[in-house]
Amino acid sequence: MPRRKEDTPSRIVKRTYEEKHRDERKEKSIMFGTSIDREYGEEINAFLKKHNITKVELIAEGYIALQNKYGPKTTE
Repeated sequence: MPRRKEDTPSRIVKRTYEEKHRDERKEKSIMFGTSIDREYGEEINAFLKKHNITKVELIAEGYIALQNKYGPKTTE
């Protein structure tokens, strides 16, 4: 079983802050926990770096492109 690191004043402050702000942080943002092939991921990262594009911009632009491709969501 992994042992927890020794409590230091800074670790205690960080844990306390995290406990107080965890829900606020989760409401504010979302994390897409996903995996892709390393080679493909490195190719994407190289492209993003070459063109100075962030991963957030990639996701936002990709989402817009898919909305344009599939049209607005309609309820049936």
